[in-house]
Amino acid sequence: MNRYALALGGAGLLLSVSVLAATAQVKAPITPPDPPKFDAQGKIDYVGVNDILEFKALPEYHEPDWVTKNFVATGKLPAVKDRLPKEPMVYKKSNTVDGIGVYGDTMRHVIGGRPEGWNYTAGQSQGWGGIDIGLSECLTRTGPLFQIKVDELQPLPNLAKSWEWSEDGHTLTMHLVEGAKWSDGVPFTTADAMFYWNDNVNDPNVTPLNGATPASFGEGTTLKADGDYTLIWTFKEAFPKQYLYQMAYGTFCPGPAHILKPQHPKYSKNTYEQYKNAFPPEYLNIPVMGAWVPVEYRPDDIIVMRRNPYYWKVDEAGNQLPYLNELHYKLSTWADRDVQAVAGSGDFANLEQPEGFVEALKRSASADAPARLEFGPRIIGYSLYPNLSANGWGEPDERGQAVRELNRNEHFRKAITSAVDRKRLGESLVKGPFTTIYPGGIYSGTTYYDKDSTAYYPFDLEGAKAELALAGLKDTDGDGIVNFPAGTAGGKNVEVTLLVNADYQTDKSLADGIVAMMEPLGIRVLLNQVEGKQRDALAQGGQFDWMVLRNQEELTSVVQKTVNLAPVGPKTSWFHRAGKDGQLDLLPFETEIVDVVNKFITTPDATEKKELMKQFQKLYTDNVYGIGLTQYPGALIINKRFANIPKGVPINLFNWAEDSIIRERVFVPADKQGKYELFPETLPGAPGGKEGPAKG
Repeated sequence: MNRYALALGGAGLLLSVSVLAATAQVKAPITPPDPPKFDAQGKIDYVGVNDILEFKALPEYHEPDWVTKNFVATGKLPAVKDRLPKEPMVYKKSNTVDGIGVYGDTMRHVIGGRPEGWNYTAGQSQGWGGIDIGLSECLTRTGPLFQIKVDELQPLPNLAKSWEWSEDGHTLTMHLVEGAKWSDGVPFTTADAMFYWNDNVNDPNVTPLNGATPASFGEGTTLKADGDYTLIWTFKEAFPKQYLYQMAYGTFCPGPAHILKPQHPKYSKNTYEQYKNAFPPEYLNIPVMGAWVPVEYRPDDIIVMRRNPYYWKVDEAGNQLPYLNELHYKLSTWADRDVQAVAGSGDFANLEQPEGFVEALKRSASADAPARLEFGPRIIGYSLYPNLSANGWGEPDERGQAVRELNRNEHFRKAITSAVDRKRLGESLVKGPFTTIYPGGIYSGTTYYDKDSTAYYPFDLEGAKAELALAGLKDTDGDGIVNFPAGTAGGKNVEVTLLVNADYQTDKSLADGIVAMMEPLGIRVLLNQVEGKQRDALAQGGQFDWMVLRNQEELTSVVQKTVNLAPVGPKTSWFHRAGKDGQLDLLPFETEIVDVVNKFITTPDATEKKELMKQFQKLYTDNVYGIGLTQYPGALIINKRFANIPKGVPINLFNWAEDSIIRERVFVPADKQGKYELFPETLPGAPGGKEGPAKG
């Protein structure tokens, strides 16, 4: 990290600030510069929803020959046509890069997480890295939406094959896939959805893995079943189509009620802790609706998942998916994931840390490199978020309260943003055309971005000092650090704590850059580096002055988790929440932002949505709501033997790339297949079996 030298010190700083306040002001905002050209980015082919899939019966169905021979012919399984729904989901060949696939082979993942167990319904993590995406399915699906045309943008059907709205827009009727089955052959019905809704989402003692609450689907929303395959939602709002996104990963992915329900405290003598922990990692063959079932777990070694014989999706030739027989998850570290994918001992990684871009590109360019890189759009970005709540959220002390009052001062925020040299900040992470200036708000290159509505305050240290003076801050003791006004926090030096995730080098490097860039401005920044879970707890508890945060999906997709764009509710914003009284102390421009976001949520008109997001972007960047730092692309590292990998797939837009690439239709050509399967020609065993996979 290149640190700035202290530009002015002692009494000289005080004098210079006084003069600047009278003679200078921050440079007027401009439109941001265009990102540098980056030839390695893949070009996305945009399509409609109906170009990807449909639900229909086919004349005949097929499966791997060994399944027919070892399981169907021996009476261990029904014929494949009897294991599929009446109308399975059919993926269309025209939407694939390499067409109809062939069966066989393994995708080897490396992850840094560790599984807590299989009860994601009650909040247990499976270790991340795509495990949960491989075993759970949700009512709708969002991962592949990166390729959907903007005028058709809506979640894909999934377990809910179709839906329709009532005339007044308050009722949504959903139709489930009829005849779909869990991996143990038990039918999937509304009973599974209602158990998830009534006894998990609406039970205050249960917290599903991705934090689903009743409010996730709108205050006052109700859900009821009409028979085995129809769900009826009732909303207070009219046409709240944003909740269709909430019904995707991972907030409405029902677990197997026939397995979970007997362990729930409402239906047993278990405590809630016993319910949550009733399905540890050693509990193998948990019934799933996903394409693969966990069949082997070795602590600190590996998780193995085998194909689901009852999976309910096929290709246009009638081949039951998935094509890949097995998934591996080596339990290592997240950094090791990238290393092994580049080296060829792993097959898949989401390259998110720009520090590794150059080396990964060099390695993949070699003719004998086992992996290739698919760079997506620049939708990984970081912001510096000031805590804007001045009414008690997090119970700040006198100094913390004084900082929050400064954060609410427009001159102070303009001073901070103008003191950030974004070009140097990006280059401190990686040299080359990867990073680009990020003023804040909606990302460039995404659907709702509008350059002309984006205000960028360029680097201007002298103007920043003038803005500090206009905010009432002077260096009264001559030590180079401005002081709080007399009577505020004892007139002491302005010291700000910066909360940062210590798990990732990128986060720490950006935080170090902020410390260095604030020093010549006269602001002392003290780092609070904590691991990710603690960072999340401190952030949600309001215990921070400033926070460096990798932006969430609401600033990329916009239509997903839209409520998080602004404090439209007491706890929807990352950096401005209500105090103990439940009331928000919104700034005037925030009131306008909230109004824009609420209108965006409720309007069904696509043209109006675009105009509203232009207003949002202007309000956000004009008023320096969040201080953008840098943005860059991610890269999917994928072994070259895999086919049907979409071009330009982002590693995380509507969901992680493990979902976006539609792994169930990824395959390895027969002449490139390796001998990586640990349990060849086997299928998942009986539910609850702990003996490992059942062998044919």
